[in-house]
Amino acid sequence: MSKQVNGLYAVTPELADTVALTGKVDAALRGGARVIQYRSKSIEDSLRRLQAREIARLCRSGNAVFIVNDNLELAREVDADGVHLGRDDGDVVAARAVLGPGKLIGVSCYNEIARARAAQSQGADYVAFGSFFPSATKPLALRAGTEILQIAALEIVLPIVAIGGINEDNAAGLIAAGADAVAVVSALFDAPDIEAQARRFARLFEIPVHS
Repeated sequence: MSKQVNGLYAVTPELADTVALTGKVDAALRGGARVIQYRSKSIEDSLRRLQAREIARLCRSGNAVFIVNDNLELAREVDADGVHLGRDDGDVVAARAVLGPGKLIGVSCYNEIARARAAQSQGADYVAFGSFFPSATKPLALRAGTEILQIAALEIVLPIVAIGGINEDNAAGLIAAGADAVAVVSALFDAPDIEAQARRFARLFEIPVHS
């Protein structure tokens, strides 16, 4: 697949108002988000399908990667670019059997480099570490230190995503430590001007940070 996981990786907020949600996603894409992950835990199925289809359409128009969080069937139904798997969402091999070889599979690795090694060996397309900072989205999430990004950058050949409490002020340090993408929820989608905020995040990846 030509599309790559890098730059600003925007994770959608839980929002039943589809017009408001797609407006936020559209603004993020205009500002330079490279990846959109649709994450919905409490919305009923028919609305979830509608939202996923609308966001998939926006991502295709904006040449961005569209990932569905933890729902293989939904990812397949809306022809998403891939799926993101957490600890309890099944394994890479099973996901590949459902989605096929042309789709992206990302894996949450929390603070465990061994989990990233396993994901890589099973054929994952990217790995994610975190939470690096306190997160309102997942207040009880395991915490990771930036050293795991430095280790992963040496050992893992896949794109590395950092997630958890990331904002404009702390993202640069994670990029410098080895993150190819930063996953952001509230610091992007709660901003008064989402497009401008996305542009500020995207600009962080234009500055050479690796030594």
